[in-house]
Amino acid sequence: MTVVTNRDPRLYNADLAPTPPEQKKWGWFEIFNVWANDVQSLFGYTLAASLFLSYGLNGWAVFAAIILAGFFIMLLVNLSGKPSVEHGIPYPVFARVSMGVIGANFPAMVRGVVAIFWYGAQTFFASTAVALLLNSLFGTSPDAGSFLGMTFIGWISLIIVAVFQIYLFWNGIELIRKFLNFAGPAVYAVMLILMVVIWYKAGGDLLSVAGDIFSGTGEHPGGSFGAFVAIFGTMVAYFAAVVINFGDFSRFVSDEAQMRKGNFWGLVGNLIVFSFIALIITAGTVVIFGETMTNPTEMVARVDNLMLSIVAAFAFFTATVGINMVANFVPPAYDLANLVPGKIDFRKGGLITAVAGFILAVLWVSVIENIGIFPFVNTLGAILAPVYGIMVADYYLIKRQQLDIEQLFTTDPNGKYYYDGGWNRRALIATAIAAIFAVATVWHPALAALGGYGWIIGAALGAVLHMVLAKKTA
Repeated sequence: MTVVTNRDPRLYNADLAPTPPEQKKWGWFEIFNVWANDVQSLFGYTLAASLFLSYGLNGWAVFAAIILAGFFIMLLVNLSGKPSVEHGIPYPVFARVSMGVIGANFPAMVRGVVAIFWYGAQTFFASTAVALLLNSLFGTSPDAGSFLGMTFIGWISLIIVAVFQIYLFWNGIELIRKFLNFAGPAVYAVMLILMVVIWYKAGGDLLSVAGDIFSGTGEHPGGSFGAFVAIFGTMVAYFAAVVINFGDFSRFVSDEAQMRKGNFWGLVGNLIVFSFIALIITAGTVVIFGETMTNPTEMVARVDNLMLSIVAAFAFFTATVGINMVANFVPPAYDLANLVPGKIDFRKGGLITAVAGFILAVLWVSVIENIGIFPFVNTLGAILAPVYGIMVADYYLIKRQQLDIEQLFTTDPNGKYYYDGGWNRRALIATAIAAIFAVATVWHPALAALGGYGWIIGAALGAVLHMVLAKKTA
């Protein structure tokens, strides 16, 4: 492992330095639980349930699209995670290779801002699990009172989640690792119990009719094939945040084989099991309650069993806080530290994230939720997509996997990654053009048929533009 000796304090602190071998303690199980928490959050379930209900496809076709997306995402993170396994560097430092030692601040901060938006959304969803518990224990009405779209119990629940998350990250990455290892398996037990209860109440033939229940519930302008690809693209966009900064976790993994094993079982394996559970539960609620329900806390409340409510609330809370740590806290903490290494460390960056995320959690109820879950997911994915495409194309096709770690921490004008005053302007131009077009596919009426493909379009366009511009100036 490289020890950086010639370093500029504007680019270096202990959190950004290459991980030493004695700290690379993560194996495949830790990576498995990173994905377990990412897949099994309340937002993740709501997204999966919404995909089953919104496109008019047979439920098993939606299931297949989700699993295919899982394999594709696994390929993406194997590519983005490998350099950090080898060199021990986090995503903001790796971004300097393609964007420049100063220019990397731009994509890092874009990633950080997107993560803070997700942090707020997931914090709100985690608070619904705490609200389920409090309403079940004290018999309060879920609709009692309201301020800014939330009840008194809702506000108390949101504050509890916010404070707990601050405690968790304040104690460092090792406590987060232990929490993830606990939270990942815990939620499976509850989801399996909920599936069995719903299946029993819906009748034994639920499995045979589950796929057909969703047919005709929606449509896509591109027909069945277009709907299939849109579901695939939306799932990729949902994981876009972790895909781009997977190096923030793979830097702690002992070797690439462990990372790949963890990615296969943790990502693809979890998606298969969790999506099957989502299919059965969502179909069952249609049969039992005669309406579509996409939030598991609502389903548990309708089942009206105190013990199930207590156990479910605990599991949903841990799983959703888990993904917040994985996808939405660690990245902006590093990104903010990368912005001003001498003044902001991991803890301070996390505190800034927590405060901003709390504000956005409140806005989720009163503003953001009205946008709709698919535009929200696809827009954030489209913003990040070009950065991934450029970063991977630059490392594998232009740099040929050769890095000079010392040069990543210096502002020497003759340095390999200094480019034009510390900025690789060509890469930034490619990022801007690709991101604008990718976001337009989500919102511009003329591009409505491409709305589910924003991430794929943005990543591919960013990579191609970067390669073309780099070749012209070579």
